[in-house]
Amino acid sequence: MDIKEITSIVDHTLLLQTSTWDEIKGICDDAMAYGTASVCIPPCYVKAANEYMQGKIPVCTVIGFPNGNCATQTKVFEARQAIADGATEIDMVINVGMLKAGNEQYVLDEIKQVKEACGDLILKVIIETCLLTEEEKITMCKLVTESGADFIKTSTGFSTAGATFEDIALFKKYVGEGVKIKAAGGISSIADAERFIELGADRLGTSRIIKILKAGK
Repeated sequence: MDIKEITSIVDHTLLLQTSTWDEIKGICDDAMAYGTASVCIPPCYVKAANEYMQGKIPVCTVIGFPNGNCATQTKVFEARQAIADGATEIDMVINVGMLKAGNEQYVLDEIKQVKEACGDLILKVIIETCLLTEEEKITMCKLVTESGADFIKTSTGFSTAGATFEDIALFKKYVGEGVKIKAAGGISSIADAERFIELGADRLGTSRIIKILKAGK
């Protein structure tokens, strides 16, 4: 697979609590140099990154991150503020506790409300696969499809594990038509990236791919 094909679907990501503007600016520079799909950054840096890149690369940010158990109204507000600041892609974390309690309607309604706030902009739904049973993952494939969101996403990268090949294959089997798939967390090599794409991933959330390419210069 051509490396440009891979970088073109990478959300070049930096979400560490310690991230500084200089570090965020660095991944923006990398994203522009390598032609990534977006930069995925904390909400507080969205406006500055959007102004810095002047539309050259889409800005993605995270909502309800990383735990997902803030109020729905908070997630909606976060999404609206991020969009006002220039984000064109939103990655939201579901309320895992509500899902595990069997309150599927809450989870569905929350995704729908955030999607309404996003309008025509891209919404990716992070389900944190490492915390879910297979049955719960299948349920989330159904709910994300029903919600009208654009992507189902594996992981925050801040829990007990990240994306697995098995989860991407499961998503591919159970998501409805029109729902895309994002693998995120722990993608550590070009070979891994290629395998995730072969299994059905449409986006990759990672910082390591660009680091590998830079190290290879």
